[in-house]
Order: sequence, then C-alpha cells, then structure tokens
Amino acid sequence: MKKKLLFFALTLVAAQAVAQTATFVGEVIDDKISIGYGVTSGDVDGDGKADILLADKKEIVWYKNPGKKTEKWTRNVIARDLTEQDNVCIAARDIDGDGKVEVAVGAQWNPSETKNIKQSGAVYYLSAPNDRTQLWEPVRLHHEVTIHRIQWLKKADGGFQLAVLPLHGEGNAGGEGAGVKLIVFDVPEKKTGIWGYELVETGMHMTHNMQPMEVPGRMLGLAVAGKEGVQVFLSGADGWAPSGTWMVPGTGVGEIRTGSLGKNQLFTATIEPMHGTSVVVYSKDNRTVLTDRIKEGHALVCADFFGQGRDQVVMGWRNPNVTGETGVRIFVGSDPEGKKWQEYALDDKIKIACEDVAAADLDGDGDLDILASGRATHNVVVYWNQKKK
Repeated sequence: MKKKLLFFALTLVAAQAVAQTATFVGEVIDDKISIGYGVTSGDVDGDGKADILLADKKEIVWYKNPGKKTEKWTRNVIARDLTEQDNVCIAARDIDGDGKVEVAVGAQWNPSETKNIKQSGAVYYLSAPNDRTQLWEPVRLHHEVTIHRIQWLKKADGGFQLAVLPLHGEGNAGGEGAGVKLIVFDVPEKKTGIWGYELVETGMHMTHNMQPMEVPGRMLGLAVAGKEGVQVFLSGADGWAPSGTWMVPGTGVGEIRTGSLGKNQLFTATIEPMHGTSVVVYSKDNRTVLTDRIKEGHALVCADFFGQGRDQVVMGWRNPNVTGETGVRIFVGSDPEGKKWQEYALDDKIKIACEDVAAADLDGDGDLDILASGRATHNVVVYWNQKKK
C-alpha cells in the first residue's frame, strides 16, 4: 500500500454566503483488492474510531483505523470463500449498543441465474469472535435468487431489521416476469439462531439499490430503485408493503440516495438508468440533470461535507466515459430550490474506477470524509476532508 498525498481546492459558494475553500487529501488505503463490490465504515473493534469494511470478490475484510495519518491501516479478513460465486454487498452497523458494528453480507452473486436458488444468491450474518481480527462465524439466512443489496434498518422503537434486495424476481429474463421479493429479517436475541423474515412483493423489476429514510425516532420508509423508478415502502402493523408513492415514476433508476437542501427541504439524487450515464436531482417539482457524461455510474452518497447546513452529492462511475475518464465527483448546490449545482473533481491524480462510495468521519475531526472502492483499478481510497485543518 502506498500513501499518496494529493491536494485539490474547491471554492464553494453557498447561496447568500461568503465563499469558502475546502481541501481534500487523497490516500490509497489498499491497491491490491480484487473488485471492491461494497465499501462502508463503522467501529469494528470498539476503540472509538471508524474503520473501513469491504466486500471484495472472495473475502470480506476490515481495515483497522490507526488513528494517526502517519501509520498504515491494518487489513483483517472477516470471512473468505463464503460461496462459489462472488460476494456482492455488505452492511455494518452497531445494532446492540455495544460500540461495535454487526456485519451482514450478500454473496453467491450470479445475476444471470434467476431459477436455481442454490446457484444464485446467499445472505449471511457474520458473528464476531472475541478477537475481531480473527475469522468470523457465518450464519446462513434465507435468500432469494440474485441477492444484490443489503441494509440495516432502524425501527421507530429503536430496534433493528435487516433488509435484503435481489436484483431480479424468480424466473426473470431480461427484466421481465415476476416482481422482486424484498426480504426483511427480524434480528433474533440469539443472532446465531434462526432469523424470522417476511417477503415483500415489490411488483418491481431490476431493483438495483435502496435507501432507508430515517429521522430521529422515526422510520419514514424505504426507497427502492429499479426499472420502473423509485417507490417508497412503508412498515405498518402487518409488516412492510409498497406505498404506491413513487419518488421517481416511470424512469429506470440504478442508484438512489436522499439529501437535505436545508430548512426542511429534501431532495432525491439518482443515477439513471441502471449503470447509467446521468446523475439527477429531484426537488419539489424540479428535475435537474447534474451530469450526463458518465458511463456505468455505480456509486452515490449525499451528505454535508462542508458544514453548509445542506447536503452535497458525491457520485462515482466505473467505465471510461467519452473522454476516457473514470472517477469520483462532488456536486455542490448553491440555491434553495436545488436546481443549481457545481461539479468538482475529487483528486483525479488518483485513478479509480469507482464501484462504491460512502461517507464517514474517519479522523474524528467532526467533518465527513469520503471513502471509495475501485473495480478495475483495484483500490480503496480515502479522500480526507481538510475543512478544519
């Protein structure tokens, strides 16, 4: 692993605000990964620092946060060779309040096989040993074919569920046929035991990603993106069900994230269509295309990196576009309606064919940093937010 300290400056002009400058420092954490299907963060060992977790082709790994920029991140294997096919997704969150994340993953990635459940799809809860640098125990859960995305959901009562989203419905061909069944697990007291679950008929196809919509004390719903658009699913007395409310109707969507414009104004950010070319923001009655110059857009996150009181949009794509580029970009908004955005590169000197992206405060300075995994570039990269430096 080679550390690369590279700088770029952004001039950020917020509406009716004085311009400010923010600087990021890019660092390659690992340059020898296989694919890097999913990247996320959380405190794995309970030392109070956010670590990095990665679902790679055949291994689930975590990188221990050294706490000092001069020291290396230590790579630890959580699980290897869970299934014959690749791992595909990861979720990490402290669901029991002990200060350490619980981890669940999706595997047996075989998107062309929609009939044989033994050959397509797998879901595991990974039970941690006392020494979390050692291999964890895989607990196999129910699965459908083509498992693709996974998220921990926080309920209104403070408890948690595990949502798992397949890409296709059983027997589908070319995105046609039976609708996808969303799986929602209840977390048992004994996590190595039996996990109860419900299957939610979505009526949707090619469901590529989902976004929990949580506010303090409330679960507003789960936004699911697919061939038909983005639909909200709600949890009620009888379990989860489609609401019939479409955040994005009639347009194929691959990635979905939600953000805030400030003053209780929300927006929805998407990559369209699946593995698409465009990044789009929806706010009230507005649809704003931020860019249509990417190829195989596959990563999206919304967060306030600069303390503006509103969120920015970070996206990544993995195949060379018309100018031969892959990479990560940040879009900074400047108007209350969410129609005006400025695009900035995130350190193009570090080449990354971005497969996934996430936001986390990795250095504990109160500002969010950006972490990304690169597919063809085989790297994990952190873009350090230097706003307070």
